[in-house]
Amino acid sequence: MVININSFFSSKNKSSNIGDFQDLEHIDGVGVSSLSANLYSNKRDDLVLFYFRNGANHASVYTQSKIVSENIKWNLKIKSKKIKALLINTRNANAFTGKAGFNGIKELAEELSKLLTEKQKLDEEKPNKIEPKDLLFASTGTIGEEFPTDKIKSNLNKLVENIKYTQNKYIWIKASMGILTTDLKPKLALEECKIGKSNVKIYGLAKGSGMIFPNMATTLGFIFTDASLSSGILKQLLKKNITNTFNAISCDGDTSTNDMVSVFSTCKVNNIKIKNINDKRLSEFDKCLNSVLLSLAKRVVSDGEGASKFITVSINNAKNKEDAKKIAFSIANSPLVKTAIAGEDCNFGRVIMALGKANIRLDLKKLSIKFGNHKVIEKGEKSISYNEKELKKYMRDESIDLIIDLGIGNQNFTAYTMDFTKRYIEINSDYRS
Repeated sequence: MVININSFFSSKNKSSNIGDFQDLEHIDGVGVSSLSANLYSNKRDDLVLFYFRNGANHASVYTQSKIVSENIKWNLKIKSKKIKALLINTRNANAFTGKAGFNGIKELAEELSKLLTEKQKLDEEKPNKIEPKDLLFASTGTIGEEFPTDKIKSNLNKLVENIKYTQNKYIWIKASMGILTTDLKPKLALEECKIGKSNVKIYGLAKGSGMIFPNMATTLGFIFTDASLSSGILKQLLKKNITNTFNAISCDGDTSTNDMVSVFSTCKVNNIKIKNINDKRLSEFDKCLNSVLLSLAKRVVSDGEGASKFITVSINNAKNKEDAKKIAFSIANSPLVKTAIAGEDCNFGRVIMALGKANIRLDLKKLSIKFGNHKVIEKGEKSISYNEKELKKYMRDESIDLIIDLGIGNQNFTAYTMDFTKRYIEINSDYRS
């Protein structure tokens, strides 16, 4: 699943295949800037700013971990209807840093709001004063280390000076790489659609490679649209579409202190006003937002730490949605299932083990299991068509589909995960360096 980054720079691609880059171009109302604040020992972009010069409606979902980062504590206090900027730093999670970490965010907010206010005076005919309460923050990296307030603060002036109001794919790829930690691949997605008769864009980028398991959001994801949609509508749309996208993935079963997915609407397209998410004129946008979120979520899984295979776990015909989801993640999070797939071993007994430990009442006489198109279990017994030789060939594929039909209801759920390899251990045993 190696992606040739050189192909990105010569591409003209808008497809949503996981292995391909999508070419994000320009979206009105978003300014982008990224640079190195020397947060890493090796120089790389580690500070990214998204600036909404006229403000943006917004909605976010956050981790439900009982220990949350200081930036999330800050964000949860923000009540502004319009957000003016989002600042993202990598290398340091600003979690378990206490009062000093929160005060660091406060100090950055005060400085950044001053700098952006000055930029308003330079760039706008009718400049507005930007307040600290107009800013959101995202942090990712190591937990428990002192937050590098001074390093970040000293680079804010240059970061603001470098804001690009007109973006291209190079600017987007630079920004997407600036939010990575152990990720190997930038993650971008786009859709273009209509609200009523108006053309709108939906752009997204994400980071995530390890400590990926849904507990509301999972990893970091940022969605931008030029559509005119209220914060209330965005909140409902995000809540609806997070369930089968970012809340349907797992790399290692661990939930971060910093999980955050946000959507921003710059309102630059004068589309028809939407007052209800069930409005039929919003249906195409709703579908495309789900597509962007799912594409990003799958890209996170495909880039899981040490991953060699992308695994889809489909639970069909469960009694209820909750049972389907519990079984799906029992399988997706099983180290024994993940290592068997890494070793290209068609040991279906491990799937059966993970199915059983979910502690959901089953009717084994109705149970069917397939690996891709290969029937393994039918009506609770090994399939008469089972062919281990052919199944072994299938296990060499980079994408593995596990399809479990419970036959006891009509509810389905699909989870996405990756295998466990030796590389996963290597990465996480040497994470801080």
